[in-house]
Amino acid sequence: MIISVINNKGGTGKTSTSVNLSAAFAAMGFRVLLVDLDAQANASLSLGIPYTELSPSISDVLFDGLPIRSVIRNTGITGLDLITGDLDLVNSDLLLEDISNREMTLGRSFFPVKEDYDFIICDCSPSMSLLSVNALMAADGYIVPMIPEYLSLEGLITTIGTIKRMKKGVGFNRKSIGILFTMVNLNVRSFRRRELILQSKIIKLVREHYGGNIYNTHIIRDVRLSETTSYGKSIFEFAPKSKAAVLYKRLAEEVLDRYEIIKPGKKMSNSRKEEAICVTE
Repeated sequence: MIISVINNKGGTGKTSTSVNLSAAFAAMGFRVLLVDLDAQANASLSLGIPYTELSPSISDVLFDGLPIRSVIRNTGITGLDLITGDLDLVNSDLLLEDISNREMTLGRSFFPVKEDYDFIICDCSPSMSLLSVNALMAADGYIVPMIPEYLSLEGLITTIGTIKRMKKGVGFNRKSIGILFTMVNLNVRSFRRRELILQSKIIKLVREHYGGNIYNTHIIRDVRLSETTSYGKSIFEFAPKSKAAVLYKRLAEEVLDRYEIIKPGKKMSNSRKEEAICVTE
């Protein structure tokens, strides 16, 4: 299954979600490929790849025809592989412009390795570039992280509208979009009261409009999520007993439930086999 983590608003927790959800799936026994589609390469840096060693990357596959298997790296986390991003992705719109069926380029590049992985997670850039459109077209499902703030709400509305327009007529399923609240502040101290009230209003507003699309799991504001980047580790390696680690594991469980995917090694009832096959194909 291909999942794109996307929001055209920056700073919403896309990279933290991409990295830690991928690590959570890998810990469950799934085979996971994380693809960094951001020119800033934050997902790659977050997993310990030095800036000077980002090449070869996904840009070499998309623009130079390098075989995708030749750019896949082991992250050191069992079950989790990585394809890095790099600065060449800045020119993606220009470089994809003359390619036939350009919006399908990324999806085509995944064909040789799609059967090798249970999940391919795409960490998208904070813009609706042609590469992001490729990620929308390639994906089976979407996670749209958002901070409970008004500017982030505008980004959510734009992103979901774009997803629906791009997937119209190709079997689009509303359940494929999952909205994830991130950086939620649970601090109840008095000087944070106004922030808590604002967050509650935004969450309520989003629930009224998008109801069943919202994940029950909310990712809290946790400084350890920021610290993981400087150590090049996932939250499960850096602070495995932290609340953030518990929440990302819970999110992974919720994603499996949403798409009726069975954990490796678990038996599936006959009544659910056909449904699960339809979702994962």
